[in-house]
Amino acid sequence: MRTILLADAGPLITLAYAEALDVLFKPGWQVRVVDMVLHEVTRNQTPTSQEIAAWVALHQLPVVQTRTFRYYQEARSNEMNPRKSNLGELAIQESMQTLALEEPESTGVFLFEDHKIARASFLVPDNCRKVSTRAFLIFLEQQGWIESAAEIERRAVLRGRQFSSLRFPP
Repeated sequence: MRTILLADAGPLITLAYAEALDVLFKPGWQVRVVDMVLHEVTRNQTPTSQEIAAWVALHQLPVVQTRTFRYYQEARSNEMNPRKSNLGELAIQESMQTLALEEPESTGVFLFEDHKIARASFLVPDNCRKVSTRAFLIFLEQQGWIESAAEIERRAVLRGRQFSSLRFPP
């Protein structure tokens, strides 16, 4: 069974601050980037935007196309003011639903950081999982694929990331 990792904006930003984006490859899963999420993390000049864009290009990561991002682009091109909040999460949810229908033998892992997602009613198909950045890092440490989850968190915080202090599960 193939596992596919889809990261939300928060985990990408945190791992970029920690200079640890490559930990996403540690389990040997296929990493895909959702188009709306990629746009969210690269549309403005931020301390991590260029690093994330370069990392995606370097690894030639598949970019999952979504109707959500097409809606956003069309609305902008028609000089409408499209909503921006939660579009990345909607695009990931759309991607997971597509994965459930088109690749039911695969497992999708949605990596998130926003505590609102942890509490929200977020439809996760049977072949998909919702995992926090912190839980993912702890998993990597437990498997022996990274030395310390806490060290990656610490590096992100020291470099300016306001990493969630909320622990999962509560």
